[in-house]
Amino acid sequence: MKIYNTLTKQKEEFIPLEPGKVKIYACGPTVYNFIHIGNARPICVFDTLRRYFEYRGYEVTFVQNFTDIDDKLIKRANEEGTTVPEIAATYIKEYMTDAEGLGVRPATVHPKATETIDTILEVISTLVEKGYAYPSEGSVYFRSRHFKEYGKLSHMPIEDLEAGSRVDVSEHKEDPLDFALWKAAKPGEPFWPSPWGNGRPGWHIECTAMIRKHLGETIDIHCGGSDLIFPHHENEIAQGECCSGKEYARYWMHNGFINVDNRKMSKSLGNFFTTRDVAEKFGYEPIKFLMLQAHYRTPINYSYDIVEQCRAALDRLYTCRDHLDFAASHAAPSPIPEEEDFLKTVERRRASFIEAMDDDLNTADAISALFELARDCNSFFAEPKSAETIAAATACFDEMTNVLGILYQRKKEDLDSEVEALIEKRQAARKAKDFKTADAIRDQLKAQGIVLEDTPQGVKWHRV
Repeated sequence: MKIYNTLTKQKEEFIPLEPGKVKIYACGPTVYNFIHIGNARPICVFDTLRRYFEYRGYEVTFVQNFTDIDDKLIKRANEEGTTVPEIAATYIKEYMTDAEGLGVRPATVHPKATETIDTILEVISTLVEKGYAYPSEGSVYFRSRHFKEYGKLSHMPIEDLEAGSRVDVSEHKEDPLDFALWKAAKPGEPFWPSPWGNGRPGWHIECTAMIRKHLGETIDIHCGGSDLIFPHHENEIAQGECCSGKEYARYWMHNGFINVDNRKMSKSLGNFFTTRDVAEKFGYEPIKFLMLQAHYRTPINYSYDIVEQCRAALDRLYTCRDHLDFAASHAAPSPIPEEEDFLKTVERRRASFIEAMDDDLNTADAISALFELARDCNSFFAEPKSAETIAAATACFDEMTNVLGILYQRKKEDLDSEVEALIEKRQAARKAKDFKTADAIRDQLKAQGIVLEDTPQGVKWHRV
């Protein structure tokens, strides 16, 4: 498998630190509000990365954090007259609801910043002892220029990094480029005791401490949105490598942005949507498909029309999967010569899918391979075929959809006795050439959301 590494700006062959195992860290949400559709993209993309590694036989440890102490949480708690822990608990629960709706599995570990304070203090103490950090007025800052490779992830000249750092200029810093590891307590804010006074962790140190605690000093893959490259991930590398003296992460993966109707998503533009907002209108699964139908590094555009197209694409896949079940229930007693060639076609589709996913998680081409397989199946199983061939095609189809994490809402549906009776009555009418009655029953079922399809093997049906 090749991965585009933001650190080197090129595709590289993935070589795990330990054979057969992968350690992945994905930056999770700051839990002060519902996640928006921009947040949903890395959640869906890197869940798919995890699924693919597991599909290829790796043992994956996947860590995704919750930032549960931050200026935004404090502000929200003050506005609502509640506490930071209550705000965090509320929106962690809401996140889990959205993640489940998107078909995203829980991480191996979901650490919280507030549960990692001891490790945070250990890392900061080590950086102070080594001279990479310094206390000032109850806070502790990292000396960015002391890390000679500062800027290696963002590939920005130091002058540009300096300009970006001026928004956080403080008279307590030695250098504007320095950043806070520990923030001195302010009145009315949550705090923890430390060797430098009461305070709370800075944003960047949280992830470094969580990685150290749950994954070790060096990990295989660190991932997140492109907006995190600088300063968040840049600062993580600096503090992590200065603390351990070792490489922080071997590969860095960053997903592209989401535009809304071809404009940058922004509250000020009035085009800001939470995942919950969109799901209430379209359901969660079309959102998931939207995130995967383009390569993860490319920008994608969100609009109602595009989500509708995603919903229609999913419907075609659901229909194909239902057809496979129908074919299995009407299988021929023995194979025919053409089935051997068809099985070779199935293997070619599987190979195309793997080739796409091996090429920097190219879900766009992988989905194309899935639709090609669906087209092949729809055509080939129009007439009865052997159970073995149907099972092989179904297994390939399910492998692909499981890796992509789609079609997770598929359920076996049983017709109630009244509908079954109507279908049987329609069949009797057709045999008697009473097509007026047969058409009337068909229309009646369609009005109930049940669509019938007459095939040589019998009547197929699905709900719409």
